Amino acid sequence: MDFVHDQLQDGRKFRVLTIIDKWHRQCVALQADFALTGQSVVDTLEAVRVDTEMPDAITVDHGTEFTSRVLDEWCYQRGVKLDFIRPGKPTENGFIESFNGRLRDECLNVTEFVSLEHARAVLDRWREDYNHHRPHGSLGNLTPSEFAQRGQKSDDVAPNL
Repeated sequence: MDFVHDQLQDGRKFRVLTIIDKWHRQCVALQADFALTGQSVVDTLEAVRVDTEMPDAITVDHGTEFTSRVLDEWCYQRGVKLDFIRPGKPTENGFIESFNGRLRDECLNVTEFVSLEHARAVLDRWREDYNHHRPHGSLGNLTPSEFAQRGQKSDDVAPNL
Protein backbone atom coordinates (compact mmCIF):
# COMPACT_ATOMS: atom_id res chain seq x y z
CA MET A 1 0.00 0.00 0.00
CA ASP A 2 1.06 3.54 -0.65
CA PHE A 3 -0.28 6.98 -1.56
CA VAL A 4 0.00 9.21 -4.59
CA HIS A 5 -1.07 12.84 -4.74
CA ASP A 6 -2.68 14.98 -7.42
CA GLN A 7 -4.93 18.00 -7.73
CA LEU A 8 -8.18 18.99 -9.33
CA GLN A 9 -8.51 21.61 -12.05
CA ASP A 10 -9.40 24.19 -9.37
CA GLY A 11 -6.18 23.48 -7.44
CA ARG A 12 -7.66 21.41 -4.60
CA LYS A 13 -5.31 18.58 -3.73
CA PHE A 14 -6.41 14.97 -3.31
CA ARG A 15 -4.71 11.70 -2.46
CA VAL A 16 -5.09 8.20 -3.80
CA LEU A 17 -4.54 5.11 -1.66
CA THR A 18 -3.04 2.47 -3.95
CA ILE A 19 -3.13 -1.21 -3.04
CA ILE A 20 -1.69 -3.98 -5.20
CA ASP A 21 -1.32 -7.70 -4.70
CA LYS A 22 2.35 -8.60 -5.14
CA TRP A 23 1.59 -12.09 -6.40
CA HIS A 24 -1.10 -11.41 -9.00
CA ARG A 25 -0.01 -7.81 -9.66
CA GLN A 26 -3.69 -6.87 -9.46
CA CYS A 27 -4.61 -3.42 -8.31
CA VAL A 28 -7.11 -4.29 -5.60
CA ALA A 29 -7.96 -0.68 -4.70
CA LEU A 30 -7.53 2.92 -5.79
CA GLN A 31 -9.27 5.07 -3.17
CA ALA A 32 -9.30 8.80 -3.90
CA ASP A 33 -10.30 11.49 -1.39
CA PHE A 34 -9.30 14.92 -0.14
CA ALA A 35 -8.19 13.44 3.18
CA LEU A 36 -7.26 9.83 3.84
CA THR A 37 -6.67 8.74 7.43
CA GLY A 38 -5.86 5.47 9.14
CA GLN A 39 -9.61 4.88 9.37
CA SER A 40 -9.90 5.48 5.61
CA VAL A 41 -7.24 2.82 5.03
CA VAL A 42 -9.13 0.39 7.28
CA ASP A 43 -12.42 1.15 5.52
CA THR A 44 -10.79 0.47 2.15
CA LEU A 45 -9.24 -2.78 3.39
CA GLU A 46 -12.62 -3.88 4.73
CA ALA A 47 -14.17 -3.23 1.33
CA VAL A 48 -11.35 -5.17 -0.36
CA ARG A 49 -11.78 -8.03 2.10
CA VAL A 50 -15.23 -8.77 0.66
CA ASP A 51 -13.70 -9.90 -2.66
CA THR A 52 -10.08 -10.68 -1.80
CA GLU A 53 -8.43 -13.05 0.62
CA MET A 54 -6.44 -11.12 3.19
CA PRO A 55 -2.68 -11.55 2.99
CA ASP A 56 -0.29 -12.65 5.69
CA ALA A 57 1.48 -9.28 5.43
CA ILE A 58 1.03 -5.84 3.89
CA THR A 59 4.13 -3.83 2.98
CA VAL A 60 3.91 -0.13 3.86
CA ASP A 61 6.07 2.87 4.62
CA HIS A 62 6.01 4.80 7.91
CA GLY A 63 3.28 7.26 6.92
CA THR A 64 0.96 8.29 9.72
CA GLU A 65 -1.99 6.48 8.13
CA PHE A 66 -0.04 3.20 8.24
CA THR A 67 1.27 3.67 11.77
CA SER A 68 -2.16 4.53 13.17
CA ARG A 69 -3.71 2.63 16.06
CA VAL A 70 -6.85 1.88 14.06
CA LEU A 71 -4.87 0.12 11.30
CA ASP A 72 -2.69 -1.68 13.83
CA GLU A 73 -5.77 -2.96 15.64
CA TRP A 74 -7.45 -4.00 12.39
CA CYS A 75 -4.37 -5.97 11.35
CA TYR A 76 -4.03 -7.60 14.75
CA GLN A 77 -7.67 -8.71 14.76
CA ARG A 78 -7.30 -10.27 11.30
CA GLY A 79 -3.86 -11.80 11.75
CA VAL A 80 -2.25 -9.54 9.13
CA LYS A 81 1.30 -8.34 9.72
CA LEU A 82 2.33 -4.81 8.76
CA ASP A 83 5.70 -5.10 7.04
CA PHE A 84 7.29 -1.66 7.35
CA ILE A 85 10.05 -0.74 4.93
CA ARG A 86 13.11 1.00 6.31
CA PRO A 87 12.77 4.80 6.34
CA GLY A 88 14.09 6.33 3.13
CA LYS A 89 14.14 2.97 1.28
CA PRO A 90 11.12 3.07 -1.10
CA THR A 91 12.75 0.38 -3.25
CA GLU A 92 11.93 -2.10 -0.49
CA ASN A 93 8.33 -1.71 -1.68
CA GLY A 94 9.30 -1.73 -5.35
CA PHE A 95 6.09 -3.23 -6.73
CA ILE A 96 3.93 -0.39 -5.42
CA GLU A 97 6.50 2.24 -6.39
CA SER A 98 6.59 0.90 -9.95
CA PHE A 99 2.80 0.71 -10.04
CA ASN A 100 2.48 4.28 -8.73
CA GLY A 101 4.86 5.49 -11.44
CA ARG A 102 2.77 3.81 -14.11
CA LEU A 103 -0.44 5.23 -12.59
CA ARG A 104 1.07 8.71 -12.58
CA ASP A 105 2.45 8.50 -16.15
CA GLU A 106 -0.58 6.87 -17.75
CA CYS A 107 -3.48 8.35 -15.80
CA LEU A 108 -2.79 11.19 -13.38
CA ASN A 109 -0.39 13.21 -15.56
CA VAL A 110 -2.59 12.99 -18.66
CA THR A 111 -5.95 13.82 -17.07
CA GLU A 112 -7.22 17.15 -15.85
CA PHE A 113 -9.67 16.25 -13.11
CA VAL A 114 -12.66 18.57 -12.71
CA SER A 115 -14.01 16.98 -9.52
CA LEU A 116 -13.27 14.25 -7.04
CA GLU A 117 -16.07 12.18 -8.59
CA HIS A 118 -14.42 12.61 -12.01
CA ALA A 119 -11.08 11.47 -10.57
CA ARG A 120 -12.70 8.41 -9.00
CA ALA A 121 -14.41 7.47 -12.28
CA VAL A 122 -11.18 7.84 -14.28
CA LEU A 123 -9.24 5.85 -11.68
CA ASP A 124 -11.87 3.07 -11.75
CA ARG A 125 -11.62 2.80 -15.55
CA TRP A 126 -7.82 2.81 -15.44
CA ARG A 127 -7.83 0.11 -12.74
CA GLU A 128 -10.22 -2.03 -14.82
CA ASP A 129 -7.95 -1.70 -17.86
CA TYR A 130 -4.82 -2.42 -15.82
CA ASN A 131 -6.27 -5.56 -14.22
CA HIS A 132 -8.22 -7.04 -17.13
CA HIS A 133 -6.78 -5.83 -20.44
CA ARG A 134 -3.02 -5.41 -20.03
CA PRO A 135 -0.69 -8.38 -20.22
CA HIS A 136 2.36 -8.26 -17.95
CA GLY A 137 5.65 -9.79 -19.07
CA SER A 138 6.38 -10.84 -15.48
CA LEU A 139 3.13 -12.85 -15.51
CA GLY A 140 3.88 -14.78 -18.69
CA ASN A 141 2.04 -12.16 -20.79
CA LEU A 142 -1.20 -12.73 -18.91
CA THR A 143 -3.27 -9.93 -17.47
CA PRO A 144 -3.29 -9.77 -13.68
CA SER A 145 -6.86 -11.09 -13.61
CA GLU A 146 -5.98 -13.99 -15.95
CA PHE A 147 -2.96 -14.82 -13.81
CA ALA A 148 -5.10 -14.75 -10.67
CA GLN A 149 -7.65 -17.10 -12.27
CA ARG A 150 -4.96 -19.55 -13.40
CA GLY A 151 -2.72 -18.94 -10.41
CA GLN A 152 -2.10 -20.93 -7.33
CA LYS A 153 -4.85 -21.81 -4.94
CA SER A 154 -5.16 -19.73 -1.81
CA ASP A 155 -4.11 -22.64 0.36
CA ASP A 156 -0.82 -23.09 -1.56
CA VAL A 157 0.72 -19.78 -0.48
CA ALA A 158 -0.85 -16.78 1.23
CA PRO A 159 -1.01 -13.67 -0.95
CA ASN A 160 0.86 -10.46 -0.16
CA LEU A 161 -0.46 -6.94 -0.66
